[in-house]
Order: sequence, then C-alpha cells, then structure tokens
Amino acid sequence: MDSPILTPSIQDFIHKNIGISVSKLALQKNPFPTVAWIEILKQIEAKIKAKEKLPTWFATPNIIYPSKVSVEQTSSEKTALYKSTLITGESLIDLTGGFGVDDYYFAKRIKQVAHCEINTELSEIVKHNSEQLKISNLQCHVGDSKHTLIQLQQKWDWIYIDPSRRNDAKGKVFLLQDCLPNVPENLNFYFEHSNQILIKTAPLLDISSALTELKNVKKIHIIALENEVKELLWEIHKGYGGDISIKTANITKEKTETFEFILGNNINLPLFGLPKKYVYEPNSAIMKSGGFDEVALQYDLVKLHKHSHLYTSDFLINFPGRTFEIVKVLPYNKTEMKAAFANGKTNITTRNFPETVENIRKKWKIKEGGTSYCFFTTVENNDKIVLICNKIP
Repeated sequence: MDSPILTPSIQDFIHKNIGISVSKLALQKNPFPTVAWIEILKQIEAKIKAKEKLPTWFATPNIIYPSKVSVEQTSSEKTALYKSTLITGESLIDLTGGFGVDDYYFAKRIKQVAHCEINTELSEIVKHNSEQLKISNLQCHVGDSKHTLIQLQQKWDWIYIDPSRRNDAKGKVFLLQDCLPNVPENLNFYFEHSNQILIKTAPLLDISSALTELKNVKKIHIIALENEVKELLWEIHKGYGGDISIKTANITKEKTETFEFILGNNINLPLFGLPKKYVYEPNSAIMKSGGFDEVALQYDLVKLHKHSHLYTSDFLINFPGRTFEIVKVLPYNKTEMKAAFANGKTNITTRNFPETVENIRKKWKIKEGGTSYCFFTTVENNDKIVLICNKIP
C-alpha cells in the first residue's frame, strides 16, 4: 500500500509519541508538512487504542490503522482467538470484514479465508496489514458481500457475519432485522453458499428475541472479558432442529471461566435456603445467559431466592464468578444497619433488593471502598438481609 504514513520518519514519530495526549500534540506544529497533520494524529490515537486490545498489531511495524472508532468497534484479540476455536474445515468467508482482527485468527486455523469489505480504503488497509502480519491465506474482496458470494461461486465451510446496527434503529433494544446485513432475511440465501454460519452480535441483543428471528441455531456463546460481556456468538447449522446449548466464557488474565447448559431443558428446581458459610455471585456471562437454576444444580449449591441469583454452600468450591466468605448475616433494619456501618465504608452489591446502591449509601451514610463486601438481597421467605463478607481471591 502506497501511503505517506508508512514513511520511516513518520512511523518513528508515531511510535515515539504513543502515550502522549493527542490533544496536546495537536497544538504542535506539523513536523511533516507534506502529510496532513490530522492523519498522523489519527494514527497515533488509533494505535494507543490498539495497545491493550490488539497487542499483535501494536507490536508489528508498519501497521496502518483506520479511525479510532473502527479500532474501538473491532473484536479484541482475546475474543477473536476464542472465535477461531469454534471453526473447523478448509474455507471461511467473512461477509463483514472490517479491520480484519477475526480473520487474522481464522486464517491461523483455516486454509482459505475471504475478507469482504464494502469500504475500499479499509479493504486496502487490511490487505496491507495482513502482509505485515505475514498472513498469506487471506484474500480481500471489495464490494457488497452478497455480490461477492455470488461471483465467487464457491461452497464455503463457514460464513462469518458481524452485522452492524443501522443508524436509524431506535432505542437500546434491537432486533437482528435492525442490522446490516439483515441476517434473518438473507438466511436462506446464505445457506445456498454454506451449511454453517457463525454470527457475532452485540451483548445488548436479547437472546429470546433473536431466537424468534433465527432458525437452525445449535449453540450460543456468551463471551465476557474481565467480567464484562463483549459479544454473543450464534452457531447456525443448515437443517439443525435439536437442542440449543448455551456456553458462557469469561476470559480473564489468569484463566477462562466456562459454563454450559441446554436451553429450556426440563430440570429439577434447585434447593432454596438461608446463607451458609460461603456465597457465590456468577460472572456477567452467566448472568446474561439466564441459566440461574442450572448453576445451582451443576455446582450443587443452595440458592437464596428464585430471583436473587446468589448461591451458598458450607464448603468452598471453585466457582465461575466471585466467591465470598460470609462474616455476618444481618436483618435489614435501622438498628442493625446503624451498628454495622458505624465506620461507614464498604463495597456494596444489590441482588433482588428494592433499593439501589446509591440510595443505600445515602440512607446509611456508607462510603465506597475498604476490604469488606456487602450484599443487600432477599431470601426465600422474602426477608431482606445484608451479607457482610470477605472476598476470596
């Protein structure tokens, strides 16, 4: 790619100014008058965003970045790596290529990967970067992905789609039909070109609503990074009509916590009871999955209340979420609260409780912080209680 941004002196300048405020740099005189100053600043800004999210790109010389927004919206390397483990076969076509992070990892496992992108400049950037990253089995195609599928006249082992929400979609709740491309509308067309489709969606998408729009869903993956849900992945297989399994993965620096269950499976209800020695709070991926009874049954735990989603046991177990040792259980009343929080400093979480954390802090003059953790919750008999705990690392 012939770009003045790749000039060695400009690349060296970009590298040396990582970590310096872009707004501060903007006030300086452009040391490269033949290149627009704003373009150099955009490269610095985007590369700063890539440092933690895309360390391979950050560490590779002569990478060209699109806008900061494109970097923010792309998959992280950690989630892209997870996605690549779901794929087997010889060929994959990505209908919504973007910055190509997912395709980089697909190309490490699949012999032939096609990157489709309607934006010509972005397609050229990905092609250039794949050469710098030494990925030789990635082909870039510019234009409408539907036309590309028709033109290539090939049966693919996988189609990958990351539909983007239309700008005119109102409110926070959205459907797949509100996105581009419209997957539900085009699903039969896609099945003409592949028997297996992997769809990535934003975590805001409601699972139940999406299942009314899609057919042949075999598995749903809920992916979190450091306990923040980042994306949902939908495995769709042509002709499939069996059980739908849900797998959650919370990827942390130390480990990946996973949990899996069959959606809508007729199971026995868990036991409900009062707090024991330990209390467990599921990670955010499990909370998104809705598999609350399954958690209790698989880990042989007692649940505090049908809607509290806190679990308890007498013996410590390895749990996919946060684990606490209960120091004290208090009824939620004026006398107990005043005595317990006289020093007024603790970390507060509410689960199935009628008051917000903000209201609780204000009402009882409790400051945030310290080493103590408190759960304000409801137990099976609908009593309101407070669990004072120590967090177990």
